[in-house]
Amino acid sequence: MNRLEHIAVTAMEEADEVSQRISKALRFGWQEVQPGQPLNNAERIVQEFHDLFTMLDWLMREGLIDERMSLVPMPETARAKREKVERFMAISRDQGVLS
Repeated sequence: MNRLEHIAVTAMEEADEVSQRISKALRFGWQEVQPGQPLNNAERIVQEFHDLFTMLDWLMREGLIDERMSLVPMPETARAKREKVERFMAISRDQGVLS
């Protein structure tokens, strides 16, 4: 493994940590604080996103991702994503899976 691959793998791990922390929030509550931890799950999700964004920025600095791209979505991109998720939630609701 070379240096760039190591940075990429670390970014992957950070993405997994975001997913894991959201799962914990769903299972135990957004405001739950694990023993020995100073932050609740919602705060830890933000912390994990910061770690992920840091790694994505590093990938940009290393030239693996185009630096002209923004880590913050454009408003129209964010709106389109929310609309897409709403469409899929409607399907889930129609199927009786989402209450």
